[in-house]
Amino acid sequence: MNASARIGAPPVIAGLRDIADRYDAYILDLWGCVHNGIAPFPGAKDGLRQLKESGKRVLLLSNAPRRASVIVEQLARIHGIGGDLYDAVLTSGEVAWQALQRRDDAQHAKLGTRALHIGPERDLGMFEDNGIVRVTDPAQANFILATGPNTDDLDVAAHERLLQDSRARGLPLLCANPDLEVIRGETRLVCAGAIAERYADLGGEVIYHGKPHAVTYRVALDTLRRPDPARVLCVGDGLRTDILGANRAGLPSAFIPGGIHDAELGIRMGEAPDPARVASLLARFGASATYVLPALRW
Repeated sequence: MNASARIGAPPVIAGLRDIADRYDAYILDLWGCVHNGIAPFPGAKDGLRQLKESGKRVLLLSNAPRRASVIVEQLARIHGIGGDLYDAVLTSGEVAWQALQRRDDAQHAKLGTRALHIGPERDLGMFEDNGIVRVTDPAQANFILATGPNTDDLDVAAHERLLQDSRARGLPLLCANPDLEVIRGETRLVCAGAIAERYADLGGEVIYHGKPHAVTYRVALDTLRRPDPARVLCVGDGLRTDILGANRAGLPSAFIPGGIHDAELGIRMGEAPDPARVASLLARFGASATYVLPALRW
């Protein structure tokens, strides 16, 4: 029995090759798994290629608060990852955009059409072709659409007055990215999830789209043509999003420890963590993983 098994930590696998025969489809996180916001991680593109050559279905599932088509273009242009390396891309922004366009449930039907945008200009595609009008004054808004801080250098506190004013008006907040933070290269940046968390602390109503929330996984499995859930492996670096999302959806998972939790585990991408520290971290988040995978590699 290895050390991981003795203390209840998931077994460490060297690469996806070790368990590839157990799964037909893969749901892979992007940021912190495939790339770091600047460049792909070593071995990631080869891992994607090997999965496809092995006949596996691959869905790239991101909490990016933008349409999926935007991420497809960025993957090719910035990272050199073309459509031959995966089957589909799904984003939290896409799921949110579709829900706002359809308005086929009571939660979204009540929101109205005027949204106060909290987020950078690069996310304005969330207002295209779905009937949502962007406003800048809480007094004119029906709800808040949060995609992140207004600029990358801002923290949650910089938006406090706007959140207070919006809460006083009873505006619901739709969060298009539940991540609290992301690492771009070596820099940690605030995400929309941290803004939404603060708004909830103020007593505001928050509607989430993205991992770990159930609707996103239903859409993901539909996109993969409804494979046997026991043969779908979710891979990601975020316990709060990727791994808990897989847990709630009843899907196996592989945890990449050198991403967003690198400092907590004292490792870098590609290194195997101390099993005791992994077990402790999983317990803190109330999560369980099927495997530990040091990096997305074959």
